[in-house]
Amino acid sequence: MPFFKRSLAGPGYVVLNAIRVMNVIALLSVVAASFVMLIKTFVVSKFFFFDGVSHLVTGCVSILLILTEISLFKRYTANNWPLLSPSHGFVTLGIIMIIIGVSILGNLNKQATSEGSLGTTFWRLVIASGIVVSILGVANIFASYMFRQKALGITARQVRDHGAVAPQKVYVSPSPSRSNGRRSLHLGRSDTLPSYYTKHHSTYEQEPIRNISAPIVGNPQLDKSKRNSSAPPVVNGVQRPDLAFHPAMQGQAF
Repeated sequence: MPFFKRSLAGPGYVVLNAIRVMNVIALLSVVAASFVMLIKTFVVSKFFFFDGVSHLVTGCVSILLILTEISLFKRYTANNWPLLSPSHGFVTLGIIMIIIGVSILGNLNKQATSEGSLGTTFWRLVIASGIVVSILGVANIFASYMFRQKALGITARQVRDHGAVAPQKVYVSPSPSRSNGRRSLHLGRSDTLPSYYTKHHSTYEQEPIRNISAPIVGNPQLDKSKRNSSAPPVVNGVQRPDLAFHPAMQGQAF
């Protein structure tokens, strides 16, 4: 399966860019059809305000999709409309296009946008734009899953921009998976903070506590001899030699 994905990366560059051109043309026809129905609604319908707003919103959304397809304002799109940015595929685009197509085709049942009100030419423009944009919406969803490289984190939009060299051109941040991302919201303090206790420290803490003796008290006889006499002290019945007779004090060489 990975080999199949890599083999489609090159042709996917051509196919996805061809679909991009068709997307722009279909969305331009939607914009034209929306403004034609907007004008006819003001002329024919008595409740033109709400119908007019719906046609205006459809036209504005189509213009927004056109800007994302021709890669204008990439940073703004990535910050405010991330589902339409290169880091995501064409699923959102395809769903919006399907909704727009169904909405346009649904307007043909109204008197203000009927064939008799619009005329044969404009009526064909409306019905053609609705059908084409719906079909292209399905095609975008299918292409998004077909040409992406999920194992490498490469989306279909990135394949459309870079082709077979997308893995070398696109930097994929080493972010955790969605499941790990959801799990990180429920981590406790012990899971989030690093541990500063090493194996050596834990072994040291488990060692038994050693008994330390009290400070050794000085010999009273020694202290007394130091205070009262300059003679060498006697410790435990043994008198220490006098340092005055040491060879180092006599200047003799060894």
